[in-house]
Amino acid sequence: MAETESLLETPLAGLHRALGGRMVAFAGYAMPVQYPAGIMAEHLHVRGAAGLFDVSHMGQAELHGEGAAAALERVTPADIQGLKPGRQRYALLMTPEGGIFDDCMVANLGDRLFVVVNASRKHDDFALIESVLPAGITLRRLPDRALLALQGPGAAPAMAPVAPALTALSFMGIAQAEIAGIPVIASRSGYTGEDGWEISAPAEAAEALAKQLLGLPGVQPAGLGARDSLRLEAGLCLYGVDIDESTSPVEAALTWSIGKRRRMSWDFPGAERVREELANSTQRLRIGLRPEGRQPARGETMIHAPGGEAVGSITSGGFGPSLGGPMAMGYVARAHAADGTALELIVRGRPLAARVAPMPFIPHRYAR
Repeated sequence: MAETESLLETPLAGLHRALGGRMVAFAGYAMPVQYPAGIMAEHLHVRGAAGLFDVSHMGQAELHGEGAAAALERVTPADIQGLKPGRQRYALLMTPEGGIFDDCMVANLGDRLFVVVNASRKHDDFALIESVLPAGITLRRLPDRALLALQGPGAAPAMAPVAPALTALSFMGIAQAEIAGIPVIASRSGYTGEDGWEISAPAEAAEALAKQLLGLPGVQPAGLGARDSLRLEAGLCLYGVDIDESTSPVEAALTWSIGKRRRMSWDFPGAERVREELANSTQRLRIGLRPEGRQPARGETMIHAPGGEAVGSITSGGFGPSLGGPMAMGYVARAHAADGTALELIVRGRPLAARVAPMPFIPHRYAR
């Protein structure tokens, strides 16, 4: 168990410990990696019913002022101005060199934009956004809010009696509502590939909200371990592991997040590199891998051509409880990136046969 005494805590720290959560260090916070049921049981419960995650370590903020969407576009290639009220969008924050500074979620709440960024980058992200804001537009950080994620096919049936307005949302819809009298901002989204919601609430009401949600039929707590295996099965990137400032959106297969209008104007940071790579391809690409047998290959494992030279490396890898076998993602030279390509993973000094596989490994089940 990691030392957690000097770490920050979320508003749900006491509840995690009461539920038997094993607390570990993550992004400067003491977070539950698992509960007594264990990571595999939590993972499978999310796939079959519903799990509740604490993601309050993430950064939340609001952008206020006329022209906020245009201002935010100074640091992202996403089409923020085209985002309609009540809708949310995945966005990349970019470096001038064309690398990924972070990935985030941006929502239009009508009178303001609502932004959620990664825990490990939140202070840098907010500083980056503030650096491009003109007079009259302000970024309001929200450290006094918690964030919970209710995920799984059982989430909607469980939520319907307590928040019917939220079950009316489609994937990437967002609304302000109440759950058991607690005011929330909830988006129909998540990081598992399953249907569900990410729910922002006042920190002082977080424990009451979590207990209310855990009391719904079929809902059980889930920790960071299950969240990681679920997102990998879903083929979703983890910032700082699968993408970072050295990675371009083209290499990472995230060009779908670049708005059509932005591809015509090329007025975002790093546009020159992105445009060049779209036109002439990249030297490497992010791919999925299915190792043969049952042994997983972890991050930093080298990838070789069969019997030959190194052609890339794994960024995320592990065992997929729903998949019933090992899985991984990483980057390889473009010539070796086609689905079905045979490769070798060097695990403990020995080659492990694998093939390039399409992602997600488990189909997404969003509420379209």
